[in-house]
Amino acid sequence: MEIRTIKYNSEDYFKEQKLRNRVLRIPLGLNLFDENMENEISDIHIGAFKGNILTGILILTPVDEKTVKMRQVGVDTDYQNLGIGTSLVQFSETLAVDRGYKKITMHARKTAVDFYIKLGYETVGEEFTEVSIPHFKLTKNLN
Repeated sequence: MEIRTIKYNSEDYFKEQKLRNRVLRIPLGLNLFDENMENEISDIHIGAFKGNILTGILILTPVDEKTVKMRQVGVDTDYQNLGIGTSLVQFSETLAVDRGYKKITMHARKTAVDFYIKLGYETVGEEFTEVSIPHFKLTKNLN
């Protein structure tokens, strides 16, 4: 398994969009391709690859000079429960530190909160609804 950044508007970016749509949007009755994604050009796109197959994705969006927001984390259903999500998060944290960020925030689906808590994230505030499902804000200070 190789984890690496994905260049915006590349062939791998289009694979990323298809995977995001399949695992994160379609199950909610939404379509990623109905959204304007031009603002993603400044995001840090990260993918987990098995050869040429994109198995997982994660995006970091800069919030300010010290904070990034983790979003759109997903693993292909055929590759779940193999540690890919954990590897993506750990890679993203190292990359964030290397780029000078001190903190990661996110809006995590309620069903994923325990996963992030095991990785050192903490919930902030109350449950809220986003993209039609329950979410929590989580945060982690990076050392």
